[in-house]
Amino acid sequence: MSLTIALDRVDRIYRDGDKVTGNLQVNVSSGFAHSGILLEISGQVTLQLSAKSVGLFEAFYNSIKPVDLVEYKFPIQNSGKIADGKSSIPFEFDLKALAGQELFETYHGVYVNVVYTIKAQILRKYLGKNLQSSLEFIVQLPPTKTQPKVQKEEFYINPDSVEGSRKVSLPEFSIRGQIDNLNVKIDKALTGSLILEKCEEPIKCIEIQLVRVETCGCSDGFAKEATEIQNIQLVDGDIPRGIEVPIHMIFPRLFTCPTVTTARTFKIEFQVNIVLMFPDGRLVSKKYPITIIR
Repeated sequence: MSLTIALDRVDRIYRDGDKVTGNLQVNVSSGFAHSGILLEISGQVTLQLSAKSVGLFEAFYNSIKPVDLVEYKFPIQNSGKIADGKSSIPFEFDLKALAGQELFETYHGVYVNVVYTIKAQILRKYLGKNLQSSLEFIVQLPPTKTQPKVQKEEFYINPDSVEGSRKVSLPEFSIRGQIDNLNVKIDKALTGSLILEKCEEPIKCIEIQLVRVETCGCSDGFAKEATEIQNIQLVDGDIPRGIEVPIHMIFPRLFTCPTVTTARTFKIEFQVNIVLMFPDGRLVSKKYPITIIR
């Protein structure tokens, strides 16, 4: 016996105010009586501190709570009977935020997660075990009404641009390039180019990293953590100097979202790192914050 939730939209993508429709698909070998079929819709922002931040913000760790964005439940059917074999039970609801809240896009991070789920439950009578099922659906924001201006970033990386004592052991080198736009749409690629103008030693590779910067906080303090989302190798091996290398990065679904800086207890920001690596493990990295928009 099984219970499955199926939405009418194959991609499971919805926006604020949309009507969500679907069916509960029940498959049983023998019919049974039930005392009700319930549907629960929830949307939450869950926050978590890294291990190194827990000791610094003990009071904050104790007060950290999920942020409820959507929360309501309702019966689809009152008591009745499930027939033998396969049956389908339709449902629908309007997607809307709780009073005083706004919806954020679905996002799967490390210390911040925004998740929307549908939970269904068939309450069996007597000693029968209830049938349960859950399904995550995806929430997207509408496109930004006012698109920010194109912000082109030209960069130049050499030993003088490296912070700290690592520059002592670095050979003379220079990388010149550009990122076409630091205000990039989430469904478009981050593009640009770079040129290894000179380097006194052979190189191993040049990479571009996409990094999430998640901030959790309240009145007790804020904790900021940066973690890698993906890493793309732009150059493999010791390439000839002076060759233009294209930059083209697609943002992965669910692991990125439009930049969030206005929420009270959390922020979701992003940056890209240009990384030059030498065969012996030495590396040079320079970061460039980006703003992702819908």
